[in-house]
Amino acid sequence: MPDAAPPPELTTARLLLRPLGLADADAIQRIFAQWDVVRFLADQVPWPYPDDGARQYIEQAALPAVRRGTQWHWSIRTRAQPDQLIGVISLMDDDPSNNRGFWLDPAQQGLGYMTEACAAATAYWFGVLEKPVLRAPKAIANTASRRISESSGMRCVATEERGLVSGRHACEIWEITRDEWMARQAGSPTAEFVPD
Repeated sequence: MPDAAPPPELTTARLLLRPLGLADADAIQRIFAQWDVVRFLADQVPWPYPDDGARQYIEQAALPAVRRGTQWHWSIRTRAQPDQLIGVISLMDDDPSNNRGFWLDPAQQGLGYMTEACAAATAYWFGVLEKPVLRAPKAIANTASRRISESSGMRCVATEERGLVSGRHACEIWEITRDEWMARQAGSPTAEFVPD
């Protein structure tokens, strides 16, 4: 079976979502290795973050999954500064309870960028990939991430304990179906952005 093509670049009013590549490793290494970025991520993320952690992740995990056609990864950049990576957003079709993940430079939080990036990635998930449901787990304590899910029409469907970088946490599984997403698009032609 031939390798799947990388995802296309996605654009929003303020952002460029470019397919993740090895050239992004240095920027990710600088930004990602911060406690405020990783503390609510799954405990598969090594901590302390190794000096070559970003390169290893891109080379050995992200890009192989893209080639298999089971994951899609984008760097997040503003249109105003397209050469500056500020975060990453991913879609995953290899874990039924975790289809979307993201992180953002703490210096860029609170501006609604992740809400905007999530809207674009979710539109790709449902509109292009035509997946039936999108699920995203998150720590209950991660209120900014929960607000993004709430504002996009997702609902909490389960609660469970999960291992995160910062330890065991009560987590919620948030979900929206393709039918629910399509109904929201029909009723709201313009995207709604809220602070992260």
